[in-house]
Amino acid sequence: MAKTLAVATDLWRSFQRERGIVTAIQGCSFRIHAGETIAIMGPSGCGKTTLLNLIAGLDVPSSGQLDWPGLGPFDTLRPERIGVVFQSANLMPALTAVENVALPILLTSGPDAETRALTALATFGVEALAAKLPEQLSGGQAERVAVARAVSTNPQLIVADEPTGQLDQASAVLLVDRLLAWGRQSGSAIVIATHDERMAAKMSRIWWMRHGKFESMVERSACTGAG
Repeated sequence: MAKTLAVATDLWRSFQRERGIVTAIQGCSFRIHAGETIAIMGPSGCGKTTLLNLIAGLDVPSSGQLDWPGLGPFDTLRPERIGVVFQSANLMPALTAVENVALPILLTSGPDAETRALTALATFGVEALAAKLPEQLSGGQAERVAVARAVSTNPQLIVADEPTGQLDQASAVLLVDRLLAWGRQSGSAIVIATHDERMAAKMSRIWWMRHGKFESMVERSACTGAG
């Protein structure tokens, strides 16, 4: 059986807002295993981004339990074990593309940071942009650099929030195909929030969300339950 990377039991996440308490995640339970590819789908505002932030360890639940048995302690999750692709590319404006991709390698004291960063850029077809600053990149180019940055440390889990939002259809398909190929080669799990059913169809599981809850959790064409 594949290694279990993350386990969640009855997760809830609420936020205090001016109009009162808003509950973004309501009672979600799941498991993520090495090598899985998961699409999280649902209407805007249904809790997809909040759930991704919890999985990535960028946020903590209001209640419930979330553990990473296959990844290690909470304070060691990023960037070595979990790679994150944000909805906006979030590149460092003063760094070139290759420097942005090399940064998480340097933060983990990894060797050959520039060489590994160039390899990651080449994986997503943007090695020619290595010397360019973020302001010189199109939105789609910046997104591909951001994905290259997420995989540069060879993490065991990739969490991506609408990674094709800035891309045309052909570029989006190419990016997803290359990311999935990287995942198959590395044995890493990939969890993507998306509105694109064509992208979701390439994944091994689909989690449908509405109002912060799972409506269904589908493996290929068979319903699996909560993990």
